[in-house]
Amino acid sequence: MRSTPSDNRSAKILREERLRIASRFDSAAAYDTAASVQRTTARRLAARLRSAFAGRAPGRVLEFGCGSGFLTGLLRDMWPDAQIVATDISPAMVERARARCPMADFATMDAAQPELPDGLSGLFDLVCGNLALQWIEPRDEALAGLARMLRPGGVLAATTLADGSFVEWRAAHAAQGFACGMREYPADVALQHGWPHRAAAPWRLPEASGRWEVETLVEQTGGGLAFMRGLRAIGATEAAPDSVSLSPGAMRRVVARFDAAGGEVTWRVAYGLFRTPPRAGVFVTGTDTGIGKTFVSACLTHAWDALYWKPLQTGLAEEDGDAATIVSLGAATPDRIVPGAEGFLAPLSPEDAAAAEDRRVNLDLLVTPMAQPDRPLVVEGAGGVLVPLTAPSPETGEAGAMILDLIERMGLPVVLVARSGLGTINHTLLSIEAMRARGVAIAGVVMNGPLSPGNRAAIERHGHVAVLAEIPPFEQPTPDAVAEASRLLPLWPVK
Repeated sequence: MRSTPSDNRSAKILREERLRIASRFDSAAAYDTAASVQRTTARRLAARLRSAFAGRAPGRVLEFGCGSGFLTGLLRDMWPDAQIVATDISPAMVERARARCPMADFATMDAAQPELPDGLSGLFDLVCGNLALQWIEPRDEALAGLARMLRPGGVLAATTLADGSFVEWRAAHAAQGFACGMREYPADVALQHGWPHRAAAPWRLPEASGRWEVETLVEQTGGGLAFMRGLRAIGATEAAPDSVSLSPGAMRRVVARFDAAGGEVTWRVAYGLFRTPPRAGVFVTGTDTGIGKTFVSACLTHAWDALYWKPLQTGLAEEDGDAATIVSLGAATPDRIVPGAEGFLAPLSPEDAAAAEDRRVNLDLLVTPMAQPDRPLVVEGAGGVLVPLTAPSPETGEAGAMILDLIERMGLPVVLVARSGLGTINHTLLSIEAMRARGVAIAGVVMNGPLSPGNRAAIERHGHVAVLAEIPPFEQPTPDAVAEASRLLPLWPVK
């Protein structure tokens, strides 16, 4: 889409602001002495990263907004063999980080428009940044740009300030009748419904799965003057757009009010951890059993010329299985069917069907197939998101697993199949809420049954999700029905 003059002016204004921010951080020679919260959040982000990689080491790491290198050093200690490329928009900060951690590679980079010099470019296993994102606008576009620097299955992690930060300082301004010039930070709901979970038109796949977790830190500042000196020391003094500086007398009144209230400030820090899909594909689940998952899976497989995989099949005593149905419906030829991992005779949940044969679902077999990784893979689940796979094991202490755990492990965005009629809003929103609580990316909803514009609108409005198609009833699931319904679905998005 061609940009308008106003778009160009907006980009210019944002770029000028970023240059002012860089200049302020260039001048922050005393950063290390004042950045105690930054040290704390760097340690906590590093702990999350260690858990996310679960004993394995990323080969290449890109850090944005490295500052003076708190996180850089922790990354080097954790993964001494990884190539770490640390960047900041401030050239002076890059040099301070280089002095702290000379074994890393360094470059000046604006994370709002991430681009590395020759020799350092390429894809990364991890892209991360500590307390830099609040200086980058628009936030969601920056995250999307950084995510595109990841390999399939890579991790994007960041900390940023959230709404409620410095509430005491803001309250001291308000009590004196002044507007606080500090920048505004996003509300928790804005973070959760932003990148990568925001619904988009035209439809596009979510770029990653994951979520934000927010924690509160309380800093004893030693008083308002010390708080302001601390902000200056770390270079965090670029005011909100259109804010007005207070006179010295007005600021003295604010400081007195702040000190009288105790002189502490709250930092609300959001930790975001996101993972890109390991390959092209979607996981198809439903709001109920018998909801039409197999028919929708056939339509998706046909529409996208995709591979099909049913990892877990129950009820084999009564039917040949869903993979055979996909072939009989003309959705895929046998060579596009990935063999299932586990099969059971009884038409029960996987947990109960396995128990009926004195077995237990082997979760180690349920690994995302990586053949033809750029070709879409349609994975069909069993029942809904909270269908049990395994029971807790008192002997080993192993927790029980649900379909939701399998979805999370596979890392593919979900297509949720729902009925179109009465009750579907509640069932669909509950399923969406369960997945969002685990950070699962939702590609969209497919509604099965008579058209219901009101239900569709409610699901999109309250679920913050796209309805990909409304598939009307068919008397019989035939190859012709699959071909006709497939035309209602969006094409596989081209990057």
